[in-house]
Amino acid sequence: MDVDAAAAAALALPGVTEADHHGRRSFRVGGGKVLATVPADGVLNVLVGEDLAHAVSAQPGVELLWWGQKLSGVRVELALVDAALLDELLQDAWARRAPAALRRPEP
Repeated sequence: MDVDAAAAAALALPGVTEADHHGRRSFRVGGGKVLATVPADGVLNVLVGEDLAHAVSAQPGVELLWWGQKLSGVRVELALVDAALLDELLQDAWARRAPAALRRPEP
């Protein structure tokens, strides 16, 4: 998978937009809450919960992402990660940050 395919997967989630993040691409929802960033070509930082981050950190192409002493998600090497796993990571990040109105199932 490449960055453009990962971007398309992120942008397919309800309410997600792309925005600049300190000169790099980011994907946001609900008033600008960051789901994922592109720190380098071929890499996506996905801001998932701690439990999921620990659960997937042994998978190929996935490592824990730290912001100082705080675990903030996972760093994903797109060429190595399974597409289904990346989708799961993006879904988790979206579910954690999307406004309630977006998370509610439609009647």
